[in-house]
Parts: sequence; structure tokens; C-alpha cells
Amino acid sequence: MAALTPDRIAELLQPYLTGEGGEQSEARDVFAPGGLYAALAAYLDLLLKWNVRTNLTAIRDPEEIVRRHFGESLFVARRLGECSSLLDFGSGAGFPGIPIQLIHPALSITLAESQGKKAAFLREAVRELGLNAEVWGGRVESMPEARRFDVVALRAVDSIELALVEAGRRTTRRLAAVGSSELGPKLERLLPEFGHADSVPVPGLRDAYLFMAARSIVG
Repeated sequence: MAALTPDRIAELLQPYLTGEGGEQSEARDVFAPGGLYAALAAYLDLLLKWNVRTNLTAIRDPEEIVRRHFGESLFVARRLGECSSLLDFGSGAGFPGIPIQLIHPALSITLAESQGKKAAFLREAVRELGLNAEVWGGRVESMPEARRFDVVALRAVDSIELALVEAGRRTTRRLAAVGSSELGPKLERLLPEFGHADSVPVPGLRDAYLFMAARSIVG
């Protein structure tokens, strides 16, 4: 399967790196051409190779992988706000955690993935890309009780209601969740200590939103 050039990846990602007022993200100038997009190209190549034998993502088209997985992840990254630690809850093939790490290299990120083959891929990706992210190869519920993070990010996780409750326990500041319009009411019902969840439509034609909720009750 043909690889994508960093320039093509940058072109595909432009809608996700454009601010609410239409301005282009600084990421294009700061990282292009040798940084962010070259790293994403290497990440994509590794993902496509592993995906032949391990079902990391049902999406096979490289450009759609860039839009759906890379784009949505970077869309989250630009809206995190101030934080020093992040948990990627149910990371799968590294989304949104690895693209967030690439655009915020100083951020301490933990990629939590309970499926062994996917966790093995995450370790390989972290090694190949030279990231300092930690891979937690188990369920978030099995983490020591003391483990807490400024932000917990969720995207396309199983058992979303159980995941939201556990994510709420693990974050000291904010929750960032990508999902359909039905996710917002669930978040507010299950996590009343976070109050209203602000939503931002994710670029594309699907029913996809980024919900950002800040903890209003310390606990």
C-alpha cells in the first residue's frame, strides 16, 4: 500500500488544524516540513505494516486513516488547554495519545490499552518515534488508585458509560471525549461533578463532536 508524503499528510490535516476563527494553526509552520508531518508519515507506515497482520483499525485507506485518526487526535490536541499529564483511555492504535504527544512533546502521556497485540504495537510505535510516552498494558481500572492525570482523553472506547465513570475518577482537571451527539448528555448524567460539557463539531461529515468538561467539584 502506497505511503503518503509529509506534504500530503499536511494537506489532509489542514481542516483539523484550523482554529475556530479560520486561522491556520501554528503547527504547520512550527513542525513542517521535517517535524510533525514527517513523524506522522513514519507512524502511518508502521500502522499500515502492523495492520496487515493485526487488526489495529478497520479503516484501510491511508488518507482516511489520516483524516479520521490523525485529524481527530490533533483536533483534540489543539484544545487541551494547560496541562502536564494526560491519560489516553483505551488507546487502541495510539489515538488520540500519540498525535497529541507529537504536537506536545513535553506532555507526560500514558497510553492505556488492555489488548495485548495493540499494546505491543504501541510500545513499538513509542520506540520507533522516539517518544517518552508510557504504555499501560492493562485496564485503566487496574491502575494504582493514586494514579491521576490532569486530562483524560477518550475516543471510540468500548462500554462508554463504564469508561466515562472510570475516566472521571482518574482526572483532576478535565475530560476530553470524542463521540456522537448522544455522548454529551451521557457525560453530564454520569459525571455531575464536571458540570456542563462544551462541545465542538469535529471537521467532516459524521456526527462527531469533541466534548470538553472541567471538574467543578474536587474529589
